[in-house]
Amino acid sequence: MTALNVVPFVSVDNMMRLVHAVGIEALLVRLAGAIAEDFSRWEAFHKTPRIAAHSAEGVIELMPTSDGTTYGFKYVNGHPKNAADGRQTVTAFGVLADVGSGYPVLVTEMTLLTALRTAATSALAARHLARPGSRTMALIGNGAQAEFQALAFRALLGIEALRLHDIDPAATEKCRRNLARFGFAITACASTADAVRGADIVTTVTADKRNAVILGDNLVGEGMHVNAVGGDCPGKTELAPEILRRAGIFVEYEPQTRIEGEIQQLAPDYPVTELWRVLSGQAPGRRDAREVTVFDSVGFAIEDFSALRTVRALLAERPFYENLDLLADPDDPRDLFGMLLRAGPPRLAA
Repeated sequence: MTALNVVPFVSVDNMMRLVHAVGIEALLVRLAGAIAEDFSRWEAFHKTPRIAAHSAEGVIELMPTSDGTTYGFKYVNGHPKNAADGRQTVTAFGVLADVGSGYPVLVTEMTLLTALRTAATSALAARHLARPGSRTMALIGNGAQAEFQALAFRALLGIEALRLHDIDPAATEKCRRNLARFGFAITACASTADAVRGADIVTTVTADKRNAVILGDNLVGEGMHVNAVGGDCPGKTELAPEILRRAGIFVEYEPQTRIEGEIQQLAPDYPVTELWRVLSGQAPGRRDAREVTVFDSVGFAIEDFSALRTVRALLAERPFYENLDLLADPDDPRDLFGMLLRAGPPRLAA
């Protein structure tokens, strides 16, 4: 019988070992499958916009959900200025728990896992929203998320060519160098306009916490799919609103995206389609080859739930984890104080 004080813990080191054991692209495909399964049972989940604490420097968020049997949450931050101090813009960890007992069954790093699940979600959406046969993607913003997006789009859509642009040429060179081994045809571009030329899909994944026009309306041609990833909090957007007004817009959870996504620029009743309805066959995705489509991705807790349950299942096959002494487990559940006393120094004899 497993000790009741122990919870499996996946450190960053063990997460990296797990990813390489499964294979990066194989794991992206598996995550996309889990997200599709969970979105297809959307109504089983408790849903709420994430709980956010905003500051001038960034945001700290909790992202909870439950399907009635299992509960999951993620702690995540977004602090764009961190890079100047040698820190990650985004860090995260997550917990999966049994609803019946309330006991956690998994604690894991989620900085890497969030990057993987975000990319898997993007590519899953694009399978339904991009034109069939799309092979070229522009990546605007070449920071920490860029390579994950590229590999997910190759694994799920067959993307072969990448056109990279970042306002920091060093970021583009980093991205080009990291992806060189994977067989993409890669072009480093001097401007956003140059990058989107000839692209079937444009992914914007920038970090600045401000309303910005990373992608102007004049750069989006008919039939293009825009995967807008960087806008993920109030006052932070990447697309010119004119793009949205002539596109089919798809979101994860509408109440959250109204607050945080590109559509915060539009009227509160502007029509959008939740992705789960497309995945479950209740709504169409792309309607024709000429339509412009936008996936207004801000990230949603069900995606993290899918990632957490995927990791837990993989640990049964590949035990890359440590046992974390996290929960008090007294011999008598009513005698928590007695457990504390027995752990103290021995009493001196009178």
